[in-house]
Amino acid sequence: MLNIHEPVHGALLNHRDGVAAGDALLITVRGTAPLACNVTVNGVAAQRQGDGFTAQIPLRQRCNDIVATASGHQGQSEQRISVIWDQSTQKRYRFAIDDNCFFLRELCRQQPADIFSNHYLAILKRLHDNYGTRFSLNLFYESPEKDFTLKMLPDRWRAQFAAASPWLRMTWHAYAEFPDRPYQYARAEKVLADIDLIHDEIVRFAGPASWCPPTIVHWGELLPSVLPAIAKRGTTALSGYFRRQEQHYAVSYGLDDWRCAQVESRGRLMEFASGIMLSQIDLVLNSTPLADILPCLSAAIAAGSRSEVIDLLTHEQYFWPFYHHFVPDHAERLDCALRFLTDHGYEPVWFHEGLLGAPQP
Repeated sequence: MLNIHEPVHGALLNHRDGVAAGDALLITVRGTAPLACNVTVNGVAAQRQGDGFTAQIPLRQRCNDIVATASGHQGQSEQRISVIWDQSTQKRYRFAIDDNCFFLRELCRQQPADIFSNHYLAILKRLHDNYGTRFSLNLFYESPEKDFTLKMLPDRWRAQFAAASPWLRMTWHAYAEFPDRPYQYARAEKVLADIDLIHDEIVRFAGPASWCPPTIVHWGELLPSVLPAIAKRGTTALSGYFRRQEQHYAVSYGLDDWRCAQVESRGRLMEFASGIMLSQIDLVLNSTPLADILPCLSAAIAAGSRSEVIDLLTHEQYFWPFYHHFVPDHAERLDCALRFLTDHGYEPVWFHEGLLGAPQP
């Protein structure tokens, strides 16, 4: 049986996966085929060893079809896959913060003249000033205590948010923190209604430049059939855990085990039905002790081609002393991670710009 083993359908490939050849990337395709067959890959005759085959072919564009054909006395068979070529050589990281609501409630209560006198925003600004970090803040519409909604926030700081939008942007995460997994079985109409609700409020109080397309859904659970709908709202990438826990993959958007396993092992995979790139979060800082951050990041940047992109996440509530699971060294953890990535040549990006933050030729 003809079977392409490497690369896999939907793989994100970069300069570490092949050899640069002018405007192309030469990659090696590996697979198996019946012993008596001649195999070609995109018209290139493959070398055979036992039932295995290899062929070197060029990638020339962002999305590339790979077609393997096996011909023998019993006829001809074909397998077709598609892969994505990340033509950038820019090492980059993205930083998202989930579950945001408390800082906006505090602004509403305190009414400061300067938004960066707010405890939380002051930390983010200091990190941006030191490392150039861009933050995507994923918002709830309603607070867990149900004592605040985005509609209550005045627009008096609209100009300040707009001025900070080159590095500080906001987007939809969920209507509220509870119940858990609110969109696991939700229809597209419900998801899109909540996206639009939060979008409109962000534009009202912070200006259109402060909005960015969603890249993480609360609990990372969504019907796969809804992915094309959120892609139409501008989502080009979705991050999750994609880690197997007992009998299922956690925070994986309801996708099948094969795709989840590929994201877990490779870091990124294109979901072609929606055009959304799936990304595994490399580090969750609120749940990683300070002493473990550098070892974790050292392993991440040494992980071959997947290390070109580092996906970072934390959660807002752990910054606040009133929260029952407050992490006193939370800001120090972020500083440690961002200093390390900066020192190793990584640049901050937005995932919705270009291909996972990198412009393509």
